[in-house]
Amino acid sequence: MTVLVTGGGGYIGSHMVWALIDAGEDVAVIDRLSTGFRWAIAPEAKFYQGDIADEALLERIFTENAVDAIIHFAGSIIVPESVSDPLSYYENNTAKSRSLIAAAVRHKVPRFVFSSTAAVYGTPESAEPVNETAGLHPESPYGSSKLMTEIMLRDTAAAHDFTYTALRYFNVAGADPRGRTGQSTVGATHLIKVAGEAALGKRSHISVFGTDYPTPDGTCVRDYIHVTDLANAHLKALERMRAGGGSLVANCGYGRGFSVLEVLDTVRKVHGKDFEIRYGDRRPGDAVMIVANPALAKQELGWKPEHDDLEFIVRTALDWEAHLAKRNDR
Repeated sequence: MTVLVTGGGGYIGSHMVWALIDAGEDVAVIDRLSTGFRWAIAPEAKFYQGDIADEALLERIFTENAVDAIIHFAGSIIVPESVSDPLSYYENNTAKSRSLIAAAVRHKVPRFVFSSTAAVYGTPESAEPVNETAGLHPESPYGSSKLMTEIMLRDTAAAHDFTYTALRYFNVAGADPRGRTGQSTVGATHLIKVAGEAALGKRSHISVFGTDYPTPDGTCVRDYIHVTDLANAHLKALERMRAGGGSLVANCGYGRGFSVLEVLDTVRKVHGKDFEIRYGDRRPGDAVMIVANPALAKQELGWKPEHDDLEFIVRTALDWEAHLAKRNDR
């Protein structure tokens, strides 16, 4: 049987493909390569270049491969961009996901793992780690577009022989400890990625958006999860569904938060050199503080994170930035 990975040339998707290959799975990848990279995809995977809304291409993929599960990463992920251009997010994240889900039902693919986000919660009402029963109040079209897809999956599972797992990611960072892939997108907005580029001189500075939030140091607080642990959560979700487990929505985070300034201090510490920080106004769509309660994922998936260490996350990210610098100099 084959696992189809959408967006498998992107940051998280490429880690997922490697994890599946390492686990002995047959893998097919669909990616239009708008932000992903062909070289980031494990060579053992079967690659199809194109869009997940291309029905003819999906027909070909499902005809040529005995797909028993889809792991869906393809989509747009920049919160401020979603605020300024909401319709493109509802098209790329919601409408195209609907096309993919419809193709899965049509071809009787029984299992689906969805890349959702903590942005579906917005800013929680309390500072306690958020669990899956918390209110869903997305503060950006990005969060809303992901929540809409969760709703489509829920309703599809109620109507068809179809089981899904939606994993609500917190802030994903770091890179493959074996150095095979990492966050490579030009102009990426992930904090640790941007800080790593500033530390290595690829950027002149890093901007901090907002220093007047109601947090200990005035900057936003997030729960950072290593991308390898996140990929492993997907493997566990796939294993659970293949064993007969029902549909599930679960958080993927470590359960503790770090402020923007704490992250930048850690990058300086690990790298050993300073870099310029510029302070600006808040960005639209940014939640104040959000930290996961990952108990459900640990209980239901048997998920055991191995890299719950901010310095390790930063170190692997910096190692990948150094690798990219050498790669681009060739």
